[in-house]
Amino acid sequence: MQPLDLSFSDTEIAFKHKSDYELKKSKFIFSLFKSKALVNYGPGLSVFGLKIGLPIKKLIKDTVFYQFCGGETIDECDKAVSVLWASHVGSILDYSVEGHEDEATFDANVLEIKHTIDKAKGNPKNPFCVFKPTGIARFALLEKLDAGEKLDHDELAEYYRVVNRFDTICKAAFDNKVRLFVDAEETWIQKTLDSILNDMMEKYNKESVIVYNTVQLYRKGRVEFIQKCIDDAREKKYKLGFKLVRGAYLEKETERALKMNYPNPIQDTKIACDTDYDAAVKLCFDNRDIVAICAGTHNEQSSMKLAELMAEAGVDKSDPHFWFAQLYGMSDNISFNLAAKGYNVAKYLPYGPLRYVMPYLGRRAKENSSMSGQMGRELSLIMTELKRRKLA
Repeated sequence: MQPLDLSFSDTEIAFKHKSDYELKKSKFIFSLFKSKALVNYGPGLSVFGLKIGLPIKKLIKDTVFYQFCGGETIDECDKAVSVLWASHVGSILDYSVEGHEDEATFDANVLEIKHTIDKAKGNPKNPFCVFKPTGIARFALLEKLDAGEKLDHDELAEYYRVVNRFDTICKAAFDNKVRLFVDAEETWIQKTLDSILNDMMEKYNKESVIVYNTVQLYRKGRVEFIQKCIDDAREKKYKLGFKLVRGAYLEKETERALKMNYPNPIQDTKIACDTDYDAAVKLCFDNRDIVAICAGTHNEQSSMKLAELMAEAGVDKSDPHFWFAQLYGMSDNISFNLAAKGYNVAKYLPYGPLRYVMPYLGRRAKENSSMSGQMGRELSLIMTELKRRKLA
């Protein structure tokens, strides 16, 4: 096989969509994350400041919000969606409001998610929709279900409402032929969510893949979980969708396992996590007659390996069973170089009122705070492009 004509080092392609001013602004924003105090305390202080009316909204919107979010409303995202689509990168509108756990909010979130489905119907700019389960279900209820505890009468009624919300969203996606990602949560509520989602896939993925579960490969045993799902889907004759990610709750998972004295569900080493991620991609790829996947990763090696698998098997780059996805504002070198070569690529594009997306922004700041990690890589790529443009 010929060497793959794909590189993630071409910064001209990666940042073609950014003006000189925007590129310098991104450099400034990522440089801010060097401050551990800002990363650790900034999000909480910002929420407090917004709550008491301090004039800081414009400052936040012009910096971290600008880098990682599309807008405060769906319509405000239109500009970012158009910029991405000009380079053949799709947008996944992600309503990223967090922190409210009441029935009225859950029902309102369902309506908002259905709004994103309406926006995506027949629209190649929005190839997927997405929602976070804890945006439509109370965490403590899911925790109780996972623990196998008996629900009282009111809790059972609440659980049925949760399942109905899942079904309402999945049916809307099915009726409008819109693919739907469902995000993963913490391990101690995920078993219940996996069960609900397997039911949804059995119901709505008969002919094509509409519903996608998210599998976190920093967890032990998830390759085996995927195999079990494949066996079940073959037996019951339905299709599977998986968004494969490494995971988002590493510190929280480890701390809880230590505190409650149970085996840590997280992989012992990064190598083990990487090995399982690649094994999961290969397993899904080998079962592509019934499995569609999205490689949701900022890891260049994993992205390259899926591209290589496709090339070796003669799978067309635009095959709808295979997608790559990254978060908006990060890893543009992966997203835009893949798109330039004809692969299916989309960016998670979070939106929501500034005050309520601060937890999301806090997580982005934290994961970009290591010079040896993501922030170092992002800054290095930006500096390379600034030098290429003779701006540094």
